[in-house]
Amino acid sequence: MLIWLKRIIAGLVLLALATTATLYGVLSLSLPSLDGTGTSNGITAATTVERDALGQAVITAQSRKDAAYGLGFAHGQDRFFQMDLLRRNAAGELSELFGSAAIKLDKNMRFHQLRKRSQAIVASLPMDQQQVLQAYTQGVNEGRVQAGFQSFEYLLSGATIKAWRSEDSILTIFSMYLDLQSANFERDKALIYLEHIFGNAMREFILQPSIHQAALDGSRLPIRRALIPELPTLSVQADIHDIGSVNLYGSNNWAVTGALTESGKAMLSDDMHLGLAVPSIWYRAQLNYQSQNSPVTVTGVSLPGAPAIVVGTNDHIAWGFTNGYLDTADWIELSSDDETWQEKEHIQLPNDEVHTYSLLMSEYGPVQQFNDKSYALSWVGHQPYAVNLNLLAMETALTVDDALALAPTVGIPVQNMIVVDQHGDAGWGLMGAIPARTNPSDIAMESINYSKQWQDNDSSRAVLKNPENGKLWTANSRVVSAQAHTRYGDGGYALGARAVQIRDRLLAKETFNEDDFNQLQHDNDALFLTPWHQHLTALLSHNEASKARFKIDLQHLAQWQACACADSVGYTLVKRFRTSFINSAFAPVEAQMKESGVGLRYIKRYLEPALWQLLEQQPQSWLNQHGSWQILQLSAYEAAKQKLSAEFGPNMASWQWGEVNALKVKHPFSKQIPILSQFLDMPKTSAFGDTFMPSVQGRDFGASQRFIAQPGALSNAIMTVAGGQSGHPLSPFYRAGFHDYAQGNATPLLPGQVIHALTIRPKDQPE
Repeated sequence: MLIWLKRIIAGLVLLALATTATLYGVLSLSLPSLDGTGTSNGITAATTVERDALGQAVITAQSRKDAAYGLGFAHGQDRFFQMDLLRRNAAGELSELFGSAAIKLDKNMRFHQLRKRSQAIVASLPMDQQQVLQAYTQGVNEGRVQAGFQSFEYLLSGATIKAWRSEDSILTIFSMYLDLQSANFERDKALIYLEHIFGNAMREFILQPSIHQAALDGSRLPIRRALIPELPTLSVQADIHDIGSVNLYGSNNWAVTGALTESGKAMLSDDMHLGLAVPSIWYRAQLNYQSQNSPVTVTGVSLPGAPAIVVGTNDHIAWGFTNGYLDTADWIELSSDDETWQEKEHIQLPNDEVHTYSLLMSEYGPVQQFNDKSYALSWVGHQPYAVNLNLLAMETALTVDDALALAPTVGIPVQNMIVVDQHGDAGWGLMGAIPARTNPSDIAMESINYSKQWQDNDSSRAVLKNPENGKLWTANSRVVSAQAHTRYGDGGYALGARAVQIRDRLLAKETFNEDDFNQLQHDNDALFLTPWHQHLTALLSHNEASKARFKIDLQHLAQWQACACADSVGYTLVKRFRTSFINSAFAPVEAQMKESGVGLRYIKRYLEPALWQLLEQQPQSWLNQHGSWQILQLSAYEAAKQKLSAEFGPNMASWQWGEVNALKVKHPFSKQIPILSQFLDMPKTSAFGDTFMPSVQGRDFGASQRFIAQPGALSNAIMTVAGGQSGHPLSPFYRAGFHDYAQGNATPLLPGQVIHALTIRPKDQPE
């Protein structure tokens, strides 16, 4: 019996080894070739695609069109499945990959009809931009098929690969629109419901301006104390649920003029905050080509699916972005006189099945029914000027003035651009599409107030160059003046605490180098939460009995270090108490909102002034059956502890922030098939940041890259990316660079020594 058992075990081991070897062999077949030569009819002169030890692609070509081909080739080799998901997500075509389970998501995206819009935009682009797109598209398709075998994602899903098309690059840019601006119209929808249920007084109470303001001109929105609305008497306690929150897709950027650096060159910092996944959203690249008989070298990060360097430097200028959060969307309440019509949408499913449904349209935009009314969405993403390839011109800009002049013409989601140049100048301006209408609204407007200026891109924009103190900063809160705020509106601004912290750090110094900027990018001091720490400490120690009950808690609070530090339990207690208190204090409001199918999550970022006002005035109608505000707060604190205990164990010492907020960067497949996690995911990383501070980091969210550069002096420039270059798990570049990112190390911007080189020649050109 023992002999047979040994044979069975040995057989199973051999089977497992054979299966592993087979899988490894199959996966190896889909690895791209990184060396050698090839030919293509998509280029006019020899083009090289080289890679360094990080896998950074270095493209050398004779023209921008050929450089686009080379970048597309590299993207197609390393990131095609990621690109496929981006285009399908924006177009509402995921059901073709994942079946009927994705129909609801596809319908949400089809509401915007972005495939049709992308086709129209491509047809309207200038011929030179169309040619760049065509070259890039051919490069993508030839780079993908060059491996000769399907990548593992298609093998696992059984999906059919579709060739890349020029319009798919426009869809890739639209995918960024959806990430960066969809919270704008969801915010407004929540406010429509809020006002309908509770009246204008509740909206005014929740949208009170914060004390945390850091506009570049120093202007402040007046702090006004709205009356706390009276809540209706409840016969039973409203259920207390986690309101949830929305990741603040945004970023930090700042700059100083050359007067504040040793080199005399201006210096820029930029870190873009996005959801973190495998592979990283960004792809490191350097493009080398000729433009008007002059050499161009531009280094930075590209978005796989698009032919441009998104953030980077050409050694004359360097530029970076933060999401603008201007109000670029309005809901239009339709009347019986407004014409609507139906358009058929066809969602392709596997096995040639098709799901067909009707989409209601109007002259103002697509229509939704909610709150017992019909509303059309007017959104800048629906306008023809939303997307173009004018960002390519940043690659040949020579000065801050060049970039600021270009900014209004670029078709991307509106961004706060900060740009610096080798002459020492630094400037800020709004880059991207902004509707010219001047009557933005937080809630729905009647159709008679709809402005025809929605069809026009705003061309008159303020800029700021070389401020007297030599310092610029933006961080997703209001940047424009208080006066301009009335014109542009609020599209979901950040609270402002992060911007204030960055501004104050900059104002405290008079000279800067790359190390100073790198330290500021990693600043995790808990300045915003300090009043909450003081409040919680006082709450738990209000008498001797409470001090005894919360003795251990108070010890951790005393040692909290005032930072989102990995070993701090006290920070965890403060952060989780504030979150739990929000859930408890606003439970009656959230409960009624939920009955209507919405909630407070899209307006949760505004609640800070209202929270402190509730604590100060302690209105009885908000107690939600609690005996007092002290009881409500203690109950919220105990609820926070119960959640921590359930998730991390009852030992409070294990509630260190590094574990509670640990970074887990996952591949989409491992989320569905956990057994793949060890093969596909990045290593779990102890937390090093949080919200409301420059070092932004959540469990799967944070700085997607960290960029620091002085154009004209790039030897110490930095570009650290939250992941590797390749999407192939067997590639040496799959995780390359992630360790430096997780440890806060600075990765050089400029490419290292070339270790792979692929040369592609025109088909008719002899070797």
